[in-house]
Amino acid sequence: MKKVADLYIRVSTDEQANSGYSQRHQEEMLRKYCEINAIQVRKVIFEDHSAKSFERPEWKKMLTEYKKHKGLIDCIMFLKWDRFSRNAGDSYAMIATLHKLGIEAQAIEQPLDLSIPENKMMLAFYLAAPEVENARRALNVTHGMRRARKEGRHMGTAPIGYSNKVYETGRKCIAPKQPEADIIRWAFAELATGKWSVLELWQQAKAKGLGCCKNNFWHLIQNPVYCGKVLVPEYQQEESYLVDGTHEALITEELFYTAQDVLHGRRKPATIKQAIREEFPLRNYLICPQCGKLITASRSKGRTSYYNYYHCTSSCGWRYKAEHINETFIQELRKYKPHLGYIELYKQVILDVYNTSQVGKHSDKKDLLRQINEQNSRLAKARELLLSEAIDTVDYKAIKTECERHINLLEAKLSATTPPQENIEKLLEKALYNLAHIDERYEKADIKGKREIIGSIYPEKLQFENNAYRTARVNEAVLMIYKLDKALKGHKKRQTNDLVSLSNEVIPLGLEPKTHTLKVYCSTN
Repeated sequence: MKKVADLYIRVSTDEQANSGYSQRHQEEMLRKYCEINAIQVRKVIFEDHSAKSFERPEWKKMLTEYKKHKGLIDCIMFLKWDRFSRNAGDSYAMIATLHKLGIEAQAIEQPLDLSIPENKMMLAFYLAAPEVENARRALNVTHGMRRARKEGRHMGTAPIGYSNKVYETGRKCIAPKQPEADIIRWAFAELATGKWSVLELWQQAKAKGLGCCKNNFWHLIQNPVYCGKVLVPEYQQEESYLVDGTHEALITEELFYTAQDVLHGRRKPATIKQAIREEFPLRNYLICPQCGKLITASRSKGRTSYYNYYHCTSSCGWRYKAEHINETFIQELRKYKPHLGYIELYKQVILDVYNTSQVGKHSDKKDLLRQINEQNSRLAKARELLLSEAIDTVDYKAIKTECERHINLLEAKLSATTPPQENIEKLLEKALYNLAHIDERYEKADIKGKREIIGSIYPEKLQFENNAYRTARVNEAVLMIYKLDKALKGHKKRQTNDLVSLSNEVIPLGLEPKTHTLKVYCSTN
């Protein structure tokens, strides 16, 4: 009576590409063997799955069928033992299961008669060799990917906002992908303000076109790849750490760490400001001349129309028409317009002061470096305490995590101290031009622009009384230009020869303007 056999053909994608284990070749060899040995083929099972375990779809279906209908076949045949399995322990258990069902497992290119005890040694070799090969390949892949991460390369599928690219040289990388990249930049900037919850931010980003679920968005806003870093994960005795990536960063390190502080509650969220109507640009910038409380504004409905008022909320009852206060403020602004003929002089003075102020940046850099060294010293001391068993591993890891967070934040600030690349002269010309036309810019600006102008010129609250404005302090740079402008106009009319009418805060201007007392005023500009 002929033996009945099922032919098991297994191949995985990488094996078919690299090792030539095609399904057609395996079937041809198995059918030829069965024909020569007079074995009847009942069924051919094709599998496209890894042999690391027997959790394979087709194998599980086949085994269920054998258990339901015993005696269907006498043996199951395959080309080599690595087609059967690449796990020695699971293989022995599966061979025993098949033996109970009356089925013999046999490899036609590595035939073994398992009724002979000595052949079980050869079976162990045939089964262990593929497992060792798999383990070695996996180890090589792990080491290769770890080395690539240490060199700053992002491995695997590109994160949201990036796409995988391959250069002509064959080098792989990730590059920003629009419009997702711009949406992610916006999301981090908004997160850093603390005005939105993660859910609200995700909903807004989704409305802008970001295609990801809430869970993926949560991981996205914690991924350091967006600030140009690559995470090297923990492995054996080596702890995880960040390295500079070779890809283009979407945001700065400082913004990333600020967003993380807000996300994890280490930074107090910003308060959401109340919207201001166009009719009340001075709201919250005025104080009551009678009781000193903050002035608010509102609209009052008359018989035929609405009327706008600035008023005090206390019982003093101070109240004034908004149109008059707004118009008087524009006249107040015109007092600080510099004379167009002196713009070049102001430019030279401020440039001199700016160049002098750059010296102060070196002290800021030294302070940041000092703080970084302090954190490194603290970490080294904790390591010594761990080695001397004065603290346990849990305490050491907590100290290490805190120190590394501070070091990363300080290093981000250190990188931000790099001098700007913009042309300071062009920026200064633009700023002085804007100041010379401050009243025109104010009248044409929207409510946000108007309030920015008010806040930049008047750092403290204003008081409106007797049709005039009073304030404790004006922006020092604007005040200095105002005083210089008055003094120079007086000198032109020959009212004084040595500018003695200038405040003691203003130094005389000669052929080479002295700038040591102007530093405080111009640096704020």
